[in-house]
Parts: sequence; structure tokens; C-alpha cells
Amino acid sequence: MTITDVCIIGAGPGGAAAALQLDRLGISCVVVDKAVFPRDKVCGDGLSGKVIAGLNRIDPAIGKRLQALTEKENSWGVTFVAPGRTGMDVPYKPNYNPAADAPIGFVCKRIHFDNFLVDELKQCRHVQLIEGISIDQYTPTPDGYELSDAKGTLRIKAKLIIVANGAHSAFTKDVAGIRMEPKHYAAGVRAYYSGVTGTHAHSYIELHFLKNLLPGYLWIFPLPNGEANVGIDMPSDAVRRRKVNLKALMLETLANDPVFAERFRNAQPVSAIEGYGLPLGSRKRRLSGERWMLVGDAAFLIDPFTGEGIGNAIYSGGIAAKQAAQCLQSNDFSAETMLAYDGNIQRVLGAELRLSTKLQKLVRYPRLFNLLMKAGTRNKQLRDVISSMFYEVDLRKKLTKPSFYIKLLLNR
Repeated sequence: MTITDVCIIGAGPGGAAAALQLDRLGISCVVVDKAVFPRDKVCGDGLSGKVIAGLNRIDPAIGKRLQALTEKENSWGVTFVAPGRTGMDVPYKPNYNPAADAPIGFVCKRIHFDNFLVDELKQCRHVQLIEGISIDQYTPTPDGYELSDAKGTLRIKAKLIIVANGAHSAFTKDVAGIRMEPKHYAAGVRAYYSGVTGTHAHSYIELHFLKNLLPGYLWIFPLPNGEANVGIDMPSDAVRRRKVNLKALMLETLANDPVFAERFRNAQPVSAIEGYGLPLGSRKRRLSGERWMLVGDAAFLIDPFTGEGIGNAIYSGGIAAKQAAQCLQSNDFSAETMLAYDGNIQRVLGAELRLSTKLQKLVRYPRLFNLLMKAGTRNKQLRDVISSMFYEVDLRKKLTKPSFYIKLLLNR
């Protein structure tokens, strides 16, 4: 049996961030993932400024190495397009200079980005990485958890576990008691295309809230070598209510919408259309218990408005690692003590998730959403603060203050 203080289930962005943070704190851990890397994951592939900001909080050297990664497209912002076709360009960093500033947002296929993080883990002195084995058994003991695969080939005993094994985590469902709820879940499909025209000169990612897609949206994320990640995201309750076939809706929109029909006139698919689920952070949940914490998609932390999950996964992984360090120091792993983790998640991400939930509901009302986009095109203050949603977590609190909206209306 392998004995460790901390076992991390899953080596995706959340689990990798937790392990990297523990390594920098000098704490040994074991990371187990059912996949063997490199492996692909169906995703939008967008890495906003929150990703590099989160990695820099762990170790700025990791951020520098990510900047140097060649299998990514540097992206400087996001374009929101309202149902009335009003578009608003929001840079990830206000007043950026692409000739002088290092980019803080990227688009990178998950097969490359997740492998980058795993390569970082392999360089860590305090991290033991085990690939190709699924942890299926979680047995609580008086002094920790005993973990094993289905056959009992791998057995691990840990004082504390960090659960980061994604949207379909059995631990999340069976132990944490968090289950899929259509109102707090989304469905997405995506495919890779080549030859898409009309992308932004600075490779902004695009979110198109077309009227026939509401309350969902279509995205186009530019990738290296002239490729693009193209997909549709829609809340699961709307998919069920409308009986939507997302793959068919995506193909129909690209073929028949006058704007996209032109942009995709000479485009060619270079992959199949694949689907995936998005557990949204639109509801406050208990994310910890005695000797365990949930991070990333396993914690239902995906942004309800933009669908971004990677940045929140990295932030939650770092927070979980610091909580683990405190528990080990005090030798206190009680559920009550672990509540500090939930509190820190709410402090860092809660305001943004609440705001994004409100914005996600707003798109159900096309007229109001059109008004917001028109206001944004005329109001630099709004654009700058929205930029902070993608760059610096602490600044997002501005968006929760009524005084901000009063000033916005007065300055129209």
C-alpha cells in the first residue's frame, strides 16, 4: 500500500494545480489519473487570463513556461455578440499593447495544455504521478481514506484527498451528494474547423448569443495553424424543454445563418462533432467534508455565462492545496475545519459566479441583453470592468455593487 499525506484524484487543471501548489509548499502528494497523457478532452479550449494569473500565484516560472508553449494561439480578449448582432470587444487586459505586452489569454487544445501541466508535475520533487489507473473505491478510516482501483491492484492510504476527476466524478455524486440538475448544468458540442474567416486580428474568442440559440450561444475560438474550435453551449433544462439536437442545430446555424454561412463558405471540418457536459457554478454547494475537498469540474465551478472552467479549476486547486497544508500542520481534518475551504472559494470566486448566473439569466431576455451590449459599446468603464472578469478575480467585486450600475446608467 502506498502511504501519503495527500492523494489527488485527477491530473487535469484542478488536480495539477493542487499538486503544483503542494510541491511549492514542500508537501508530498500522490496524483492518480485514469488516463495516460497526452490525452484529449472535449472542451472549448479557451484559456482566459485567469489561467495564467492562477498559475503565477503558484509559481511565476510556470506562467513563463506556458507563455513559451508553441501549441497555443495567443488571444487578447473576447467578443460578445448580442441577439441583435451588436458586438462588444472586451480585452482580457485594459489598454493592452500587443507589440509590448505578453499575452495573458490563449486558445490551446486540451491534449496540449493538460499535457503541459502533467509535464510540470513530472518535474516536481514532491509529486508522485500514477497514470492509467482509475480510483473506484473510497473507504473512510479513522485516520484518512483508503483508495483503490476496482481490482485492488493499486492501494493508497491518505490523510486527506482532493477530488479533481471531472464532471462525472463518482465521489461528487456518491459521497458529496452533488448530482446533476438540468437548471445548473449545460450541454455542449464542439468540432475543429480549418479555413474559418473573419476572426479578430488579435485572436479574440467569440461568443455569439444568437436569438435561435438562446439561452445558449455559439463560440468560435481561433487556434494555431489556421484552425478554430467551434461549438454550441446551452443549459440542459432548455435542451430538454426544446428537445434540441445540438449537433444538428450547430450545423444548421453554420450553413444557413447569413453571417456564418459566409464565414464558413470555404471552411472544412477536421474532426467529428463531440459532446460534453458542463457542471455550472450557478448554485452554492458544500465542496468539502471530513478529509476531502472537491475542485474544478468535480466541484461544479464552471462559469454559468461564459462556460469557462479551466481558470476556476486552477484557482480552486491552489486554494485546496493551501487548505490541505493548514490541516496537516494542525492535524485537524474535521468537516468543520474543512469549511474554511468553502469559505475561500466563495471569497475568491463567489461574487463572479453569482454575477455570471445573473448574466446567464439575462440572455433569456434578448431586448435587455441587446441594451447591455449597446451600453458596453459606448461605456469604457463597463468594458474595463468586464475585462477584470477574465484577468483579476479580486476586481470582479465591482460588478456586484449597485453603485456601479447607477454610474453606468448615468453615464450612458
